[in-house]
Amino acid sequence: MAKKSKDARIQVIMECTEHKNSGLPGTSRYITTKNKKNTPERLELKKYNKIMKKVTVHKEIK
Repeated sequence: MAKKSKDARIQVIMECTEHKNSGLPGTSRYITTKNKKNTPERLELKKYNKIMKKVTVHKEIK
C-alpha cells in the first residue's frame, strides 16, 4: 500500500548546538520523524554526541 501524500508525520534533522559553538571539526546530526500537527514548533532533544562523547542538546534544523 502506498503512503498518503498528506501525512502528518515528517522527517526532521537534529543538529547538536554545543558542537556547533565549540569549534571542533565535524557535525553531530540525527534524523527522526515528528507529527507536525501535534508538534508544530521545533524539536529539542538530548542525544549522544559521538565526537564530544557526551549527551548534548540537539535542535531541529530546516
